[in-house]
Amino acid sequence: MKKVLTTPITYDQIKDLRIGDTVYLTGMLATCRDSGHRRVVQEKVMPENFEFKDGAIIHAGPIVGTDENGKQYMVSIGPTTSRRMEAAEADFIEQTGLRLIIGKGGMLEKTTEACKKFGAIHCAYPGGCAVVAAQEVEELQGVEWMDLGMPEALWIMKVKEFGPLVVSIDTEGNNLFENNTKIFKERFDKLIQK
Repeated sequence: MKKVLTTPITYDQIKDLRIGDTVYLTGMLATCRDSGHRRVVQEKVMPENFEFKDGAIIHAGPIVGTDENGKQYMVSIGPTTSRRMEAAEADFIEQTGLRLIIGKGGMLEKTTEACKKFGAIHCAYPGGCAVVAAQEVEELQGVEWMDLGMPEALWIMKVKEFGPLVVSIDTEGNNLFENNTKIFKERFDKLIQK
């Protein structure tokens, strides 16, 4: 059975998820990259039309088009490497009450600890699927912080069964990518000892 998280995301929706589980997201989602994280964490500025608390963000710099009627739509929404946000993510989670972070690849120890302490998860979205991801956007509902430029602005969208999303950090402090790195290192060390 498909596991679908719905915004606002409660702790109960995510507390039993474990690394490696696959989930989907229905509800509100906002893009937030490096500049957006700095704006929240360092400048203490929150968006006017998006609630981070119990919400979801995706580390992505989208391409947005405009149709013949002047309505904006998502052309492409490829995930950005999440590790780029590592320096700010723990503070971002603490300050906002965010529950779900989506991005490419994994994150490190500070984010892992923040997910455990504040009840959040990180999920990896498959790379190379930017156009498919855009098709899972039902409606582009607005944009804030356009002064940061199109890829860094906070694009607010309504999504339906956005995914698949692989849980890479769970609320227990388990980290899929870090665990895999340890396993690979152990295997490699055994191989070179032979």
